[in-house]
Amino acid sequence: MIKRTLYFGNDAYLHTKNNQLVVKFPDKEKPDAQVPIEDIGVVILDAFRLSISQNLMTKLLQNNVALISCDEKHMPIGLFLNLDGHYQQQEHFQIQLKASLPLKKQLWQQTIRAKIANQRTLLINTKRSKHLLMVADEPVEYNNMEYWQKSVRSGDPNNYEARAAAYYWPRIFAEDIDDFKRGRFEAEPNHLLNYGYAILRAITARSLVASGLLPTFGIHHHNKYNAYALADDIMEPYRPYVDEIVLEVVKSYSFSMSDDEDWELTPDIKKLLLQIPVIDVVINGEKSPLMIAMQRTTASLFQCFAGVKKNVLYPIMQ
Repeated sequence: MIKRTLYFGNDAYLHTKNNQLVVKFPDKEKPDAQVPIEDIGVVILDAFRLSISQNLMTKLLQNNVALISCDEKHMPIGLFLNLDGHYQQQEHFQIQLKASLPLKKQLWQQTIRAKIANQRTLLINTKRSKHLLMVADEPVEYNNMEYWQKSVRSGDPNNYEARAAAYYWPRIFAEDIDDFKRGRFEAEPNHLLNYGYAILRAITARSLVASGLLPTFGIHHHNKYNAYALADDIMEPYRPYVDEIVLEVVKSYSFSMSDDEDWELTPDIKKLLLQIPVIDVVINGEKSPLMIAMQRTTASLFQCFAGVKKNVLYPIMQ
């Protein structure tokens, strides 16, 4: 079942009744709205005078809903997750924590290969959609990206992920933005990417918890301040799907780099980014919404930790 993503950007009081999320509006003439809690996957709270009851928060977390809180700039800043997301959680934690370093390096190799492959496909699709003729030293098939993908070894010791990124980012927005630089605090549309990645990170963390895994202990990321290192690892091959949506936003809204107002996170832009959980991806030859595909990815990750499988199921961009 596809879980719903709910966004609350206006004043309201959220509570629960009969296992429903109930929205009560300040306008007394406006009737309450209700959504079954079992249908919800992600809730985004983005209004200063928005209230939520403790009882509702408890029921959302018990239902493994990812609860996201936004700051004054409307950017996701906090994430609440269920601490007891799987009936065999203790056993799964032990298996995960006992994973050997060689295994984690092999899993990282698979992850980066899938990420570079999807970045390459998005570059190809973007150029073909524009009917551009490529210069001789930069063919439309991006053979260098394919070479880097196939050359990634266990643990990516040659850092082909960084090489691919250095090539990918200046080109993906090249037709619309001059000298684009990817960075959390760099110029727009980085804030759109940050917003999309925050949603993707919540989806990934939620799926890891549902698979009985600890989002904190990564296979590659290990910053001591990062509470979601494994989520940051596993979401890597999914990032190009967010990039594709941001590309569509940039094209559709004809942004001007000189006009800061153009870059505001308007309701229409948020609506597009909030489609991330339900966009179709192909995983293991089957098409499914991203949120369901992510659950298959995290389930296969545990099977790799447990020695049942050797490969993580990642989506392949078409």
